[in-house]
Amino acid sequence: MNSPLLSINNLQVAYPTINHEQQTPNWAVNDVSFDLNAGEIIGLVGESGCGKSTLGRAIMQLLPRKSVVKGKALFKGENIFDYDDVALRKLRGEIVALVFQDPMTRLDPLMTIGNHCLETLKAHQPDLSSNQAKEKVLATLATVKIPADRFNQYPHEFSGGMRQRVAIALALLLDPKLIIADEPTTSLDVTIANEILAELTSLCRDRDMGLLLISHDLGMVGKYCDRIGVMYRGELVEIGEVKEVMNFPQHPYSQSLLNAAFHLHQESKNKRDSHTHEKTPLLELKDLKQYYTLSVNFIEQLFGKEAQSIKAVDDLNLQIWEGEVLGLVGESGCGKSTLSRTILQLIRPTSGQVLFENQELSSLNQGKIRSLRREIQMIFQDPHACLNPKMTIGVAITEPLIIHNMGNAMENRQRVDEMLLRVGLDPKEYYNRYPNELSGGQQQRVAIARALITQPKLVICDEPVSMLDATVQAQVLDLILELKAEFNLTYLFITHDLTVARFLCDRIAVMNGGKIVEIEETQEIFNNPQHPYTQTLLAAAHTLVRG
Repeated sequence: MNSPLLSINNLQVAYPTINHEQQTPNWAVNDVSFDLNAGEIIGLVGESGCGKSTLGRAIMQLLPRKSVVKGKALFKGENIFDYDDVALRKLRGEIVALVFQDPMTRLDPLMTIGNHCLETLKAHQPDLSSNQAKEKVLATLATVKIPADRFNQYPHEFSGGMRQRVAIALALLLDPKLIIADEPTTSLDVTIANEILAELTSLCRDRDMGLLLISHDLGMVGKYCDRIGVMYRGELVEIGEVKEVMNFPQHPYSQSLLNAAFHLHQESKNKRDSHTHEKTPLLELKDLKQYYTLSVNFIEQLFGKEAQSIKAVDDLNLQIWEGEVLGLVGESGCGKSTLSRTILQLIRPTSGQVLFENQELSSLNQGKIRSLRREIQMIFQDPHACLNPKMTIGVAITEPLIIHNMGNAMENRQRVDEMLLRVGLDPKEYYNRYPNELSGGQQQRVAIARALITQPKLVICDEPVSMLDATVQAQVLDLILELKAEFNLTYLFITHDLTVARFLCDRIAVMNGGKIVEIEETQEIFNNPQHPYTQTLLAAAHTLVRG
């Protein structure tokens, strides 16, 4: 029998603390052991903070200095923790590649996408000629559906999903023996995620390459992985064949995790009454266009290249009715987030109208727009990115009240305390904490509280649960529905997760190429999709089923 490609033996990891004399380390990873064979795919699941990412970074030796590491990580029988600097340099990229959750941690905003890839190749394969290197880069980018004409563009010119595809291409460039993918498809729509994971898993089979897939998407893990490991509070509490763990989980945490996931795969019972559509819609978009121009440099102008126009939102019409949850789904780069920023007038439309309560927004001056934003609020994908790390939770939630002159200090403190309680956070415990002291789910609850503190009528939710594990996703989505009923809210819910859309939304609008190609009641979309793109989207969805 062949020896494992990777063998983790009794691994323990503790991060450095302020009190270096602490006698008992606080283990982020505690006594974890498992084997990963060549050509095998293991999915690692668990709640945020359970140690999944720490384990991946320990294997790559990317932990902070003075971290405590015990146990062994054997690659083909050699202990990675004994490698010198030269061996480590070869390990990172040529042997083991790491795909991060947030691609902007990997991409330099001052470098083109092509130069990112060329730099990686030249560092590890200096003998390649310029033409050979570029050919390999273009072929690898094509693997993740990045066309050759994007080679000279910068990260900020890509959508979040496309940046993640670039990060995956960088991992594949050097043909590694093992890939550690840490939430690699979080920001990708279901069709692209399907294509990339199909490609990754195919490469693993064909090249005997191992894949450790860290994910909170149990449907995806069930579809693509051979085995699944469940982590809880730093420990690997269960590992086994995917079907065995999915159908017969043994550990109580595994059972709760799967129950939460199956809960999300059900249609929500909390539905609105049918609208008569006889009244004025809360929000209406008429012939809305948002075009961008990609400029060309001086050299390109000399060769006759003309500036290109990107139609991010193209002649779009949409109505949202008071009290409903309208889901907006589509692939990354289709214009969903651009549309939300245009509604908020963070960017002015190229043409067309945005009507809120029958008032045309694009003609308003900045003062009136700022005042109107009390009525239209937004919940973002990454709560950590939208919370000021130097502000306490209480101050962050109070800030919108101060901006909109909504009360004195005593009144605002009472409002914030009440809102914290409503989103499930005790103000006595959380008011004076900072964002980095909270888990991802707790941070998102703070972001929800901050969005709702001004008592808005419309809330735009831009992928608000895509970075959360199944148990926290279920809790946050249930909270969103409860708050909708309590505060009479209307939601525009932007997501690439069709499971979430089915659970939460009354209607679904499908967006492709800057246009709404289909809009209908949720069940009608799922049971009888009309547009070919909608059909493709549904066919690619990861459905979680027992049995």
